[in-house]
Amino acid sequence: MKKQFAVIGLGRFGGSICRELIEHGMEVLAMDKSEDRVNEFAAIATHAVIADTTDENVLKNLGLRNFDHVIVAIGEDIQSSILTTLMLKEVGVKHVTVKAQNDYHEKVLRKIGADHVVHPERDMGKRIAHFIVSKNVLDYLELSDEYSIVEIMANEYLIGYSLVELDVRAKYGLNIVAIKRGQEIIVSPDPDSPILREDILIVIGADSDINRFEKKVLE
Repeated sequence: MKKQFAVIGLGRFGGSICRELIEHGMEVLAMDKSEDRVNEFAAIATHAVIADTTDENVLKNLGLRNFDHVIVAIGEDIQSSILTTLMLKEVGVKHVTVKAQNDYHEKVLRKIGADHVVHPERDMGKRIAHFIVSKNVLDYLELSDEYSIVEIMANEYLIGYSLVELDVRAKYGLNIVAIKRGQEIIVSPDPDSPILREDILIVIGADSDINRFEKKVLE
């Protein structure tokens, strides 16, 4: 069975999520207070409705408690975001992901039961900053406030050395959990095998340790 998703708020962030979920073959209910936005997604989403999601009766009538995942992507209206999240949890939605505008907004969302909180602008800023600072950092994904996972292109300081010789766990507190080699992804790579040119290392660890590794080895 296809998973059922609901996306509340069809601005740039919510709209892009809606399109990606549809692209992946999921069933998506697209919701917004704006008639124009709903009309834009009427031909894209499985269903598209104009709705005020701060009204508990609206959420119940739409049967949102039966959806696998609801994404609250409401833009500038923090009050509506908080009320919608609270209502969703109260009607029994199992998994709710919410876009936060700032750290205070995130704290409130977590207190009222949001399962996952995202900061699209902040997270993208971090990714771009890491990409600009080091040409070897290909991608950067925040796992929590203190831990991240990064994709690092092997440079001249890494090529030819084995994981045992580099010993990044002891020196930097990081773990190389996989290596991308062409089309292949090597999970739990052989610690004695040398790193090859164009290998991409998938590294996980604390942000402070990743930053230290970037400064010492990649810059």
